[in-house]
Amino acid sequence: MTRSTADQPKAPARRSVRTDGATAQEQLLDAAQELFYRDGIRAIGVDAVVERAGVNKMSLYRRFASKDELVVAYLERMDEGFRRRFEASVAKHPDEPARQMIQALEDLVKRASLPDYRGCPFVNIACEFGDPAHPARQSVERNKNYLMTRLVEICTAAEADNPAELAESLALLVDGIYATSQTYGPGSGALLAAPRIARTLIAAACPAYRKQDSHD
Repeated sequence: MTRSTADQPKAPARRSVRTDGATAQEQLLDAAQELFYRDGIRAIGVDAVVERAGVNKMSLYRRFASKDELVVAYLERMDEGFRRRFEASVAKHPDEPARQMIQALEDLVKRASLPDYRGCPFVNIACEFGDPAHPARQSVERNKNYLMTRLVEICTAAEADNPAELAESLALLVDGIYATSQTYGPGSGALLAAPRIARTLIAAACPAYRKQDSHD
């Protein structure tokens, strides 16, 4: 016996999506962050971002004149998150600059051990875009300049013999964490060694930390 139309199972209602300016922009950035970070910039077109965001292409181009503008906005968001996390690590040890540096490395290793971690978005971008004049590469430069500036400031506060040299060593270690998370994998011995290496570098460069550490 054939069921009446009223008895037929109904398809699930499509979720309505608000597309006012602020909401559409957040949806687009959320989608861009998920897709660009996971799959890379060149592998993802604007159609995929629009589809994931649940808005139309016109909504995208009202807010971003080009894919490059969307990429830069994505990187600005990622940079804000990086700075927020770095400063949160530093804030755990007020007036203890040597421990601030170690804490930042320990927290980064924890983050790099998460299953959905795909490395540093700025390192990833630098690998995808070879032209240093590209707007995305300029975003990379701003992020790395911020990190280096903060490391030099903290190394100076820790009374390192050569603050710039120690900051450069720690910056290299940071990028090593990013790479190791994707090669050796989360929780690997190479990844977990990073904080220990940081302590060795800091102890060698900071007499005050050596003295303090020997009494702990």
